[in-house]
Amino acid sequence: METKVLPVNDESIALAADLLQRGELVALPTETVYGIAADARNGEAVKKIFEAKGRPQDNPLIVHICGLEMLHGIVSEVPERAKKLAAAFWPGPLTMVMPRGPEVSEVTCAGLDTVGVRMPSHPVVQAVIRKSGVAFAAPSANLSGKPSPTNAADTYTDMNGRLPLILDGGECTYGVESTVVSLIGEHPMLLRPGYITKEQMEQALGEDVLVSHAILEKLNEGEVARSPGMKYKHYAPKADVTILHGSFSAYRKYLAAHAEDGVWGLCFDGEADKLPVPCIEYGRQDDPATQAHRLFSALRELDRAGAKVVYARCPEKDGVSMAVYNRLIRAAAFRVVEL
Repeated sequence: METKVLPVNDESIALAADLLQRGELVALPTETVYGIAADARNGEAVKKIFEAKGRPQDNPLIVHICGLEMLHGIVSEVPERAKKLAAAFWPGPLTMVMPRGPEVSEVTCAGLDTVGVRMPSHPVVQAVIRKSGVAFAAPSANLSGKPSPTNAADTYTDMNGRLPLILDGGECTYGVESTVVSLIGEHPMLLRPGYITKEQMEQALGEDVLVSHAILEKLNEGEVARSPGMKYKHYAPKADVTILHGSFSAYRKYLAAHAEDGVWGLCFDGEADKLPVPCIEYGRQDDPATQAHRLFSALRELDRAGAKVVYARCPEKDGVSMAVYNRLIRAAAFRVVEL
């Protein structure tokens, strides 16, 4: 299959819309990462996403819409909490898990009785949905397990020959996937951290938001993944990644003791020149938004550099930093060393 990479204009948006209506795949930018879209109501189309990514089919997908009226048939009810969160954060990088409606393919939801829905703010996604009339399922546009792509070039690296079209809308704004909150049950629960934080949702809801243990720990044996990004190893480069938790001086000392060919560091801005191994910087220590924006591209850069072993500086674990730590600990297959 030939994969076209086209700039965003009226013609390419019309082509993307036509492909989606015909049950084909399109990769396109969102404000979070690039995604692979297919009609969420068309199970055969959605199966192509799993094939293109090499993704296990027990991993649910998120449905993307461009207006609240599109929720009809996608969810069976819209909880009051969802209305409050939508008023505060939609369009934007927030996914809400609600009771599944009759029109969503079982393939999209991995057979679950729930569905995650979000209304992205990126104008390209909104234009494609409006033009096609298709609410689409869209995971990140990477091969399963690899770092999510935040630009068209990295999307092409993974998806060339696997789908017909990539829309090149430039670099993504946020760089990590959407926040996922479950509105099923007595209390809202954060399933995947993102740019919309637990604290922001609590302010909008006027109540506590619980945090799933699977954000910072492995899923328990047999536990169902209610959200994308809950699997054991995810977002990982080819290198073996280990997170080092401690001060900069302790980090530098550890690298010095483990310096050899193929060993790289993943550090904060301004630190690389002070370290005894080659390093990629992934954002400012005091600015988690820069870390989120650059983490995945930094992991891909480590692959291009031929890194075999990567020792990563540990981010904080609250606010937007929780999203960065969540992605990094999965890239590291939960390997953390306390310094």
